Amino acid sequence: MTLAEIKPGKRCTIVAVNGQGSLRRRLLDMGLTPRTEVFVRKVAPMGDPLELSLRGYELSIRKEDAQKIDVNLLEEAE
Repeated sequence: MTLAEIKPGKRCTIVAVNGQGSLRRRLLDMGLTPRTEVFVRKVAPMGDPLELSLRGYELSIRKEDAQKIDVNLLEEAE
């Protein structure tokens, strides 16, 4: 599953950051590293961009970039 597939209001953990070269480096530099917990706050009406919360800050990324990040959905506590 990729970050682009996570619905707003859900949490997930990054498993791997794919892509090559400067794109991968940029995603890692923004804090999108393996084992990081991410909360998907909002998705724009047309699906691009996604607004995320991670590591104590807000981040917006393009759907195209989010498709390169593999994640595991975290189970909701009841």
